[in-house]
Amino acid sequence: MKPLIVLIGVFVLCLGITALIGSTEINLSGRIAMSAMLSFTAMGHFKFPDGMAMMMPPFFSAKKQIVLITGMIEVLAAVGLLVSSTIKITGILLIVFFLLILPANIYAAMKKVNLEKSDYSGNGINYLWFRIPEQIFFIAWVYYFAVK
Repeated sequence: MKPLIVLIGVFVLCLGITALIGSTEINLSGRIAMSAMLSFTAMGHFKFPDGMAMMMPPFFSAKKQIVLITGMIEVLAAVGLLVSSTIKITGILLIVFFLLILPANIYAAMKKVNLEKSDYSGNGINYLWFRIPEQIFFIAWVYYFAVK
């Protein structure tokens, strides 16, 4: 929920600022908002690595390293969305990334992982009723503002 609030909040703020300066660059506002959201979620990878590692099934090894690498991927994607020569490729790769991390989110919900507390007191399977549509929304957002 927090990433969605960041995304929409930054988007509305950017739209307001661009309207004040007389611009109608909605795609830039959308990319800035996604970039801010990715920066926000990347912080979680570095602040809560133990909880993030719990989101991965047991057959993964080097879980903390994967958490840190995926955090760096989010930082790089946040930058890539703002560099004109890399927008489209970043968007395509980000959509792939969002698809690849969805199973970890499903696993985490099934195991009730609370990534901030690094325990099993999370929302559980009902969280997926929000999380899966949210992930689809993020994919559609990136497609609309960066790929098409």
